[in-house]
Amino acid sequence: MEGLSTATKVWTRETVTEQRDLWSAMKRGFRRRCPRCGNGKLFRAFLKVDDHCSACGLDFTPHRADDLPAYLVIVIVGHIVVPTALLIESNFAPPVALQLAIYLPLTLVLSLLLLQPVKGAVIGLQWALRMHDFDDNPSSDIPPV
Repeated sequence: MEGLSTATKVWTRETVTEQRDLWSAMKRGFRRRCPRCGNGKLFRAFLKVDDHCSACGLDFTPHRADDLPAYLVIVIVGHIVVPTALLIESNFAPPVALQLAIYLPLTLVLSLLLLQPVKGAVIGLQWALRMHDFDDNPSSDIPPV
């Protein structure tokens, strides 16, 4: 009889799947590296994910990051720019034109700098949690519960 999962095993037929550390995979993805090995490049263009890792051969095509990285970047940048704007406005009250000259470029630059690393972290999260087709075992190989 096949057993339930332990710390290193999951429901499989006589195979043990690799253990995937969530935080390591997300950190590697944030650094724009392969979530499995940390050596191969994750992106081939600014937001275009490569087909596979050049070092370990991991297939990146199953990822489904979609709009989540953009939403997360909006939240992160908003939590940086809005308190900064409120602090400067309440302490110094500069003219509106000067504020726009500071906050709009700051928002644009922070968004562009964070978009690729956040997308990499989301792909690392998906790989570590075996989401979509990042699972080593196709669903047909896993027995019903």
